[in-house]
Amino acid sequence: MAKRSSLSIRIVEGKNLPAKDITGSSDPYCIVKVDNEPIIRTATVWKTLCPFWGEEYQVYLSPSFHAVAFYVMDEDALSRDDVIGKVCLTRDILAAHPKGFSGWAHLAEVDPDEEVQGEIHLRLEVVRGTQACLLRCSVLEARDLAPKDRNGASDPFVRVRYNGRTQETSVVKKSCYPRWNETFEFELKEGAAEALCVEAWDWDLVSRNDFLGKVVVNVQRLWAAQQEEGWFRLQPDQSKSRREEGNLGSLQLEVRLRDETVLPSSCYQPLVQLLCREVKLGVQGPGQLIPLIEEMTSTECRQNVATNLLKLFLGQGLAKDFLDLLFQLELGRTSEANTLFRSNSLASKSMESFLKVAGMRYLHGVLGPIINKVFEEKKYVELDPSKVEVKDVGCSGLHRPQTEAEVLEQSAQTLRAHLGALLSALSRSVRACPAVVRATFRQLFRRVRERFPGAQHENLPFIAVTSFLCLRFFSPAIMAPKLFHLRERHADARTSRTLLLLAKAVQNVGNMDMQTSRAKEAWMEPLQPTVRQGVAQLKDFITKLVDIEEKEELDLQRALSLQAPPVKEGPLFIHRTKGKGPLMSSSFKKLHFSLTTEALSFAKTPSSKSVNELNQWLSALRKVSINNSGLLGSYHPGIFRGDKWSCCHQKDKTDLGCDKTRSRVTLQEWNDPLDHDLEAQLIYQHLLGLEAALREKHQELSAGAGAGSVPTGPGEAPEDPLAQLLQVLHDLREAHASSPAGSPPAEPTCLLPLQT
Repeated sequence: MAKRSSLSIRIVEGKNLPAKDITGSSDPYCIVKVDNEPIIRTATVWKTLCPFWGEEYQVYLSPSFHAVAFYVMDEDALSRDDVIGKVCLTRDILAAHPKGFSGWAHLAEVDPDEEVQGEIHLRLEVVRGTQACLLRCSVLEARDLAPKDRNGASDPFVRVRYNGRTQETSVVKKSCYPRWNETFEFELKEGAAEALCVEAWDWDLVSRNDFLGKVVVNVQRLWAAQQEEGWFRLQPDQSKSRREEGNLGSLQLEVRLRDETVLPSSCYQPLVQLLCREVKLGVQGPGQLIPLIEEMTSTECRQNVATNLLKLFLGQGLAKDFLDLLFQLELGRTSEANTLFRSNSLASKSMESFLKVAGMRYLHGVLGPIINKVFEEKKYVELDPSKVEVKDVGCSGLHRPQTEAEVLEQSAQTLRAHLGALLSALSRSVRACPAVVRATFRQLFRRVRERFPGAQHENLPFIAVTSFLCLRFFSPAIMAPKLFHLRERHADARTSRTLLLLAKAVQNVGNMDMQTSRAKEAWMEPLQPTVRQGVAQLKDFITKLVDIEEKEELDLQRALSLQAPPVKEGPLFIHRTKGKGPLMSSSFKKLHFSLTTEALSFAKTPSSKSVNELNQWLSALRKVSINNSGLLGSYHPGIFRGDKWSCCHQKDKTDLGCDKTRSRVTLQEWNDPLDHDLEAQLIYQHLLGLEAALREKHQELSAGAGAGSVPTGPGEAPEDPLAQLLQVLHDLREAHASSPAGSPPAEPTCLLPLQT
């Protein structure tokens, strides 16, 4: 049993940002921090005061986190990036919005005295003497302090203040994990109301000292305890009056916090088995639970529900059967062929999620080289005569600027080349497509052909496949390659236009060059010869793609199951130190690393770099280590160099770590291992919200059939699947109520409210 918290984050856009560059504009990007740990960096949007990002992230984090902060930065090539402002959402704010925080938030000025992190280890005691009482404060050590100096560390010391007296520790140079072990005493009068203030500072020789955080202790509460020792979280200095906010602009965010108590796997087995049985029975089943779930799920929840169901059945080896059931249900209620799979139904949403989970590596293999070439060429491409700007393309010769006709012809040649390369890569990729994806498309192709068998619908099975493969998978990836991890940065305006035109051409090929798609944009006519040729190539590709027998499907899946799928791949730099003393030198060697659930390996092969590289590597390492039984309780975040640890300066190489091993933040990736229990819990939570409607539906069906009421006793086993589902929901609710995590939290016994 475990309590898990997750944040769904969507950074939409900014507006009215201040200009930070001499050009009167800015180059904004966002950094997201959870309790001062940077976890996300968006792409930079160049030369704008109203940037659009539209980036989405799913973050898993400790339930004890305090706040998530969004910093808007201005990127500078020659100097340090400027901080424009920030938005901070505390856990309490997010918990007060069960459906999520959504809307515009004003950017606040960033005060260095509020940017604190880390903890300090204190021992506090009241010493009673014959003459007077003493307040004894022992400053032992600190960990994870904010680095304030350019060398990536700080020179921390502690200032202890009480009753008008101030005492300071020594300065520990170049460390964010200092150890002092110094004790201070203050005269203490019984009944004194003044608090003890312990402040951490970074010492600077030239400029003023930087504030690192503080702890304020209520001395009156310490009287009863007499002695208290522990780690205290450093707090920001909020004693200064807040300055009036300037016009720093706004940031549009969508953030939702979800706290889930995940029960042991055995608790979810009845729910999983019931849903799996419904999928195996298909449209012939008596219960029809899947259609009921689709009918009662609202449009805004459908994408999340589709993803959760898809992952659940993918883990059970029933993804193809689940999607096949949805195909049949959709086809059963579709009368017009031209409306097939055009709505945001559960089938469409589930298929989109399926392709992202099972087909992302395939997408990268096919599209990656073409997208990279478009970015590298940076050509001006335009087919719409009303949008051609000759001044943007320079001169074709030494003196003469290009004419509009020359621009259109050159643009058509460029797009024909990109489209031809993409279609050729797609035609060669049949064997590279995952077996489960091919088998699913085979089922889709067959079901559509059975539903619409006439000669007039000859192309419809092909269009059904391309409606997902081209229109909902390849085309969105071409238009926004960063959101599909194909590129680290968003495209500039010129490249974006090229990608948009290429995506339109791919859509025309996917629509089998129908007359309706051609009529919308007549200026796409120069690409028609390549589009018509592409239609023939695409039909040949789909024919081969769906031509996969059960035995071949099983053989391919078995071969893949023997290989541990990579959790993370990419280049890392290995640091090497040569020599000792002040003359030692450093070198870096670039190697290509691959992390799987079984091993971490490396080679000399280079690879492309993706966004948030460091955070993605840390996240991947944490995921594969989550079940490590030998996980240490503490560790050294530095290295042992010379005769001491670089982090805490301890000279014993076997000394216990100076930082605790904690549950850090992880980012959800498309190639994450499936978490069956979490998906089952999320489905249970959704069904719990539908319980009243499901019960009403059951009563309606029971009244029509003359059936009895829903059994709730532990020994009863109803045959009606809907009644079984209601019973399962009842049992899971009871299991949650009796679990320790589900009970109300106990009152804290610690007298010092800031102790963690």
